[in-house]
Amino acid sequence: MVLTMADWTEAELAALRRAYASGTTRVSYDGKTVDYGSAEDLLGRIRTIERQIAGTTARPIAGFAGFLRGDR
Repeated sequence: MVLTMADWTEAELAALRRAYASGTTRVSYDGKTVDYGSAEDLLGRIRTIERQIAGTTARPIAGFAGFLRGDR
């Protein structure tokens, strides 16, 4: 399953984190209410969204390796 940014909102992520921190599995956001089966299910959703964020905001890093012999 591939998520896009349209599949979640910042409000959802914030609500998920609040629910997880408080120990509940019922989450309400944007006029919706979702009951997760367990804290593990809830945490899984949080991690899925966080991975999506990391994948879309990570910038590629390019570098140049240089070496010095030390005798010059």
